[in-house]
Amino acid sequence: MTQYQVSSQCAVNCVRQSAGGIRDVPFHGPEFGEAKDMPTVNDEALDILFREARTYSSWLDKPVAEDTIRQLYEALKWGPTSANSSPGRFILLRTSKSKERLRPALSPGNVQKTMSAPVTVIIAYDLKFYEKLPKLFPHNPGIREVFAQNPQLIENTAKRNSSLQGAYLMLAARALGLDCGPMSGFDNAKVDEEFFSAGQCEDCEQEFFPEGHVKSNFLCNLGYGDRSQLYPRSPRLAFSEACTLL
Repeated sequence: MTQYQVSSQCAVNCVRQSAGGIRDVPFHGPEFGEAKDMPTVNDEALDILFREARTYSSWLDKPVAEDTIRQLYEALKWGPTSANSSPGRFILLRTSKSKERLRPALSPGNVQKTMSAPVTVIIAYDLKFYEKLPKLFPHNPGIREVFAQNPQLIENTAKRNSSLQGAYLMLAARALGLDCGPMSGFDNAKVDEEFFSAGQCEDCEQEFFPEGHVKSNFLCNLGYGDRSQLYPRSPRLAFSEACTLL
């Protein structure tokens, strides 16, 4: 799949172009004061993102390019969060040295799959995300104080929305041709102590983890999965078992 382009005649008939992933559907953006049907993705795209996507534990010996990692974030960042708060923070472990720092926190069953993955992402959340709200939510100048004065709201918002952003990461990864192996089998306290308590990062390009207010949520291995090592796919709940129409 490739990024689509929007034609200059969007007010008449918006043509979204991709490698077969987007169907051309008449579309009027809200800037024209009229809502029309949005474009839909085809079955191939749904297979890539959901129906044929699997959780991987074994990986091919194939690195993930840094450009792909950057594209991944540039896609996931557009996913919606409460008040555009964007509390998710991401450490992407690509080297043996960085993975060894994570090893002591992993459950035994998650060690090998993590050590062999090209990339392991620590999906975390910043409990001071509200400090960036004047930039991210400028049309409501008072929103920062709403959060700053309510610790429980901060905690709930950070956890919930960083989980959403972790899901966006997985969808973006699959859209870019990567496979995913999300995990929750690890010691959060050990991860937080190792990666977030010192307020410093030896090999980081950017420093945005000041001491004490970034916490780990879950992990996700990324790379090119070895399909030969997959188990048969487990079933899912039927609509009638999981959904109610009112």
